[in-house]
Amino acid sequence: MRITLLDGKVLELEGKASAGDIVKSISESLFRNALCVKIDGRLKDLSETVDKDCVFEAITFDDEEGKNVYRHTVAHVLAQAVKSIYPTVKLAIGPSIENGFYYDFDFVTKITTEDLGKIEAEMNKIIKANFPIEKFSMTKTAAAKEVKKFNEDYKLELINDLPDGTEVTFYRQGDFMEMCRGPHLPSTGKIKAFKLINLAGAYWKGNEKNKMLTRIYGTAFNKKSDLDEYLNMLEESKKRDHNKLGRELGIFMTDESIGQGLPLLMPKGAKIMQILQRFVEDEEEKRGYLLTKTPLMAKSNLYKVSGHWYHYKDKMFVLGDEEHDDEVFALRPMTCPFQYSIYNNGLKSYRDLPKRYAETATLFRNEASGEMHGLIRVRQFTLSDGHIICAPEQLEEEFGEVMDLIYYLLKCLGLTEGVTFRFSRYDKSDKEKYIDDPVAWERAETILKGIIDKMGIEYTEAIGEAAFYGPKLDIQYKNVHGKEDTIITVQIDFAMAEKFQMSYIDENGEKKIPYIIHRSSIGCYERTLAMLIERYAGALPLWMCPEHVRVMSLTDRTIEKAKEVQKVFSKSGILATVDVRNEKIGYKIREAQVEKVPYMVIIGDKEAEGNVISVRSRSEGDLGTTTVAEFIEKINALIRDKAC
Repeated sequence: MRITLLDGKVLELEGKASAGDIVKSISESLFRNALCVKIDGRLKDLSETVDKDCVFEAITFDDEEGKNVYRHTVAHVLAQAVKSIYPTVKLAIGPSIENGFYYDFDFVTKITTEDLGKIEAEMNKIIKANFPIEKFSMTKTAAAKEVKKFNEDYKLELINDLPDGTEVTFYRQGDFMEMCRGPHLPSTGKIKAFKLINLAGAYWKGNEKNKMLTRIYGTAFNKKSDLDEYLNMLEESKKRDHNKLGRELGIFMTDESIGQGLPLLMPKGAKIMQILQRFVEDEEEKRGYLLTKTPLMAKSNLYKVSGHWYHYKDKMFVLGDEEHDDEVFALRPMTCPFQYSIYNNGLKSYRDLPKRYAETATLFRNEASGEMHGLIRVRQFTLSDGHIICAPEQLEEEFGEVMDLIYYLLKCLGLTEGVTFRFSRYDKSDKEKYIDDPVAWERAETILKGIIDKMGIEYTEAIGEAAFYGPKLDIQYKNVHGKEDTIITVQIDFAMAEKFQMSYIDENGEKKIPYIIHRSSIGCYERTLAMLIERYAGALPLWMCPEHVRVMSLTDRTIEKAKEVQKVFSKSGILATVDVRNEKIGYKIREAQVEKVPYMVIIGDKEAEGNVISVRSRSEGDLGTTTVAEFIEKINALIRDKAC
């Protein structure tokens, strides 16, 4: 038997052998660190019997696949511990995820975060027992009978979903068994360091129509030092979490009587939004965009033409009932068809193209209640929306101009670091989600791929993430918890122009169908604001702050002078407030620091008499004294330069 290793070396073995024995023959140290193996590209347990020629690789925790196997085994240990403490619990699923794992449970006895310590203690007993983890399989019928014995309804549902004739694999550790494809660690004692992190609610199979289960999140590493480092990073992340920090800083709030996914921007948050919106709209105007303002709702007929009614209706807020009402309306989830109507108002020549329409649009999407999160996922949001209608020969240049605008805005926001790109393609097997036109899809994807390859953009591909009407380039950004979200998207649309009978007259006098680029420039303002709060830990760059300067009186004698200085600042375009409370100056300064105010101006008797101001910076401390005019010039220069 010939075992080919990744380095090209070939092992000659007589007869069959276990994967673990093969690893041991390569290296004792490798065997100590091996978690599983890969045989001809497929992950297998160390107990797997190898009886034919193959390409062979040992997998350790250093490999991403090794981390997944390790953490998935810890999820099984979690399930065993929970089942031991709470015998009435029903098990759902428990996969590994980035940086950790989770398991979903249906508890009869409700648990809280205080119970996690008790569960961890039981997990440590299981790990210390060093139970061998053994794989076995049975027919679908036998597997169904087995899980019925234990009243595991969710496992039974998963088994029933499998095709007839499927062999169902299980893993046993001690007196606990779990249905799973594997692979897993050879024994529970291989687990070195883990931590249960928090609880959350999760719908069974991610469907809000199903029962809400209890999800326990955890993480695991093969070294305690790495676990400690990760937990410290999590603590730092919590301090930056926009959902916590944004509320503490008075940027936004929520109200149960208003509803989930409907945040209220408070004066500070509204001011930040206004600053960003003015910045984006002014920049778009410089680049040839025409501003539009369109209705927040439309009749269902409009969405039927676009296809949203058939592909997207479950995400829309529908007003009325088609069976009983003459007219049914829906709140808009996008501005596309509205701007197409504007384009169609009058015949267009090739000389009129490209037409670049932009709008700061309030949009509505009926997101599932379990998916709501602060400002990142909401039901009403504000989008820097836009559509470019162009001739085919203009498509590449216009796409490049869109990317240039996006790069510029991200640079000004200080969000370029950590941005990644995803080429989102359609899933040809999903006839319901996408327009069924394989030829058009192939053409559009080829065009988009050609453009982004030519631009030298590094990207990953994601099948099934396209819009229903065309492929897109998604710009991704991770929040402080490591979850990746799309912040900006650019799409090539091959279907809507024809659906809406959009056309132009070319240089030969013939009617042609234009191309459409859907794009956002800064994305969803709410989501971008969340990313900014986390990126800067609330201490936003000066130019986007809702308050640039806070003027403070040192004594009652300088109250009027402080008010006078604040008015001069405001007339000069500086966002300034004044604090003339009868409080100690140290208290006022600390309060301003906590509220992340960039500059504090202090007016005492000496400053008032000398017609100067004393300046403190939130980051640099005491900056000494200067004149009001000099300070105004400095601040306005920083704002003008969009310094981050």
